[in-house]
Amino acid sequence: MRKPQLPDVGAFIKEQREQGSLSIRKLAELTGVSNPYISQIERGVRKPSAEILRSIADALSIRTETLYEKAGLLDRYEGPAVIEAIDTDDHLTRTQKQALKEIYSSFVSTDQEES
Repeated sequence: MRKPQLPDVGAFIKEQREQGSLSIRKLAELTGVSNPYISQIERGVRKPSAEILRSIADALSIRTETLYEKAGLLDRYEGPAVIEAIDTDDHLTRTQKQALKEIYSSFVSTDQEES
C-alpha cells in the first residue's frame, strides 16, 4: 500500500534546492538534517517539523513563512506576494533572490515607518 503524499512542500524544497545548485548532501550539511530525511521530505514521504522547515528555509535563503504555508502550518497570506514571487522565480540565482528580498524589505519597513 502506497503512503499518501503530503502537501507540496517537498516538491517546492527540491525545486528551490536545485535552483540554488545544492545537492541533497549539501542541504543536509547546512541544515543538520540527514540526507535520507531530506530526500523523504522532498518525495512527500515525511512531514518536517516547523524547526526543520526553518533550518531548510535559512539554508535555501527563502522565507520561513513560505515553507510553513506550503506545509499547511500557516494560512496563506493573501496580500502582496512579492517575496513569494522572488522565491519562486526560476530566472534568479539564490544570491539575486536574497538581494531583492532585502531591498524589498527595506522599502516596506521604510514605508511603514513613514505612515
